[in-house]
Amino acid sequence: MSAKIERRNRNDQRRVLVVDDEADIRELLDMTLARMGLAADCAGSVAEGMAKLEHGVYDLCLTDMRLPDGEGLQLVRRIGECHPELPVAVITAHGSMENAVQALKAGAFDYLSKPVSLDQLRSLIKSAIDLPIKEDVRRAGSPDLLGESTAMTQVRVLIERVARSQAPAFITGESGSGKELAARMIHQLSARSSAPFVPVNCGAIPETLMESEFFGYRRGAFTGADSDREGFFQAANGGTLFLDEVADLPLAMQVKLLRAIQEKRVRKVGAAIEEPVDVRIVSATHQDLKAMVAEGRFRQDLFYRLNVIEIRMPPLRECREDIPLLADKLMERLASGNGRPVPRLSPSALDALRQYPFPGNVRELENVLERTLALLTGDLVEPDDLHLAPGAQEDPVGAIGDELPLQERLDQAEKQAILAALDKTRFNRTAAARLLGVTFRSLRYRMERLGLKD
Repeated sequence: MSAKIERRNRNDQRRVLVVDDEADIRELLDMTLARMGLAADCAGSVAEGMAKLEHGVYDLCLTDMRLPDGEGLQLVRRIGECHPELPVAVITAHGSMENAVQALKAGAFDYLSKPVSLDQLRSLIKSAIDLPIKEDVRRAGSPDLLGESTAMTQVRVLIERVARSQAPAFITGESGSGKELAARMIHQLSARSSAPFVPVNCGAIPETLMESEFFGYRRGAFTGADSDREGFFQAANGGTLFLDEVADLPLAMQVKLLRAIQEKRVRKVGAAIEEPVDVRIVSATHQDLKAMVAEGRFRQDLFYRLNVIEIRMPPLRECREDIPLLADKLMERLASGNGRPVPRLSPSALDALRQYPFPGNVRELENVLERTLALLTGDLVEPDDLHLAPGAQEDPVGAIGDELPLQERLDQAEKQAILAALDKTRFNRTAAARLLGVTFRSLRYRMERLGLKD
């Protein structure tokens, strides 16, 4: 790689490329950068900006979206192709969220809306300048997201790339497949790693309390509000807010969340004014949000705002070759936590685990091993010690007739897994949900969708 494409040595003065056709905006950005100890090179067009990119070394590029000879997206794409280590942020007209989302999808680090807020500008610049270079990210890679399968390797590569952006990330996957772990890795490998990571289970908050829980409240805002209280957004300020099971948000709250994300400001319940917040949103769900949008149960504008970069966590049955490694590491951790020697899994026990469908994914694997460890009397785990469900050695998806449409095959496989869990727990739905690695609310929804009656 040529020297001009590399990030500047950290001991040199940092330089920022500013591309905007408005002289007053260029002057504002130049003055702000100078006060932060940064040097600025200014350009007034796409062509001039690209010429400076060819001859200069920069730590950040700030570009307007609308320029006399083209769009800032051209710069975003060019930087992504030729200078992948260089973060680029776009400045959009007020309310032009479609342009902002388009830029984020193209690889932009973040965006600012006009009129530019100096506080948000300084925060963006600091985050971009502190962004770790790729080599540092690889050295700091988390050992928790294990697996050498193709699917898991691709997920880790995507997480590294996503971590270098401020764009909202949307993580999909079945329950127990590691969505929160992926969100934590995005945070740990980002420039926000020293700030809070705040996980929120959207399905566990009563609808009447959602606004106050998310945005906080002022003293006297309602009965029982004896003092001011911060919400999730304030708690995550400067860091990452992880919205797990975001599909469970009611429509009224979806509207408020959309505004908070777009404006980067929130209003506490009972407050007269909004306050700025610097939060990166990472969301996740095991449900099909596109189907929910089509059914009118989830707002389309919020879906496209959350789903800027999608990460799909593969189910364990797609990574069967990773099961021995996962089982060994989980057993080692569980045994250490119980203060006992680590038992060894026999080859036949590992074969049994590889053949098991694991509808609850890695979470179910951990539960199986924890139960095995609690009941084990020796130091060698055999297939019978695993207490796997009878007849579950064959993947239920593969056991269903291939002539059925894919969705019907998946529905039947899901129905079989739910019925097996209910049978094992004597139809205790709370225990069955725990066994499957899903929430009680999620299990109830799945049963209703599949026509399973009490």
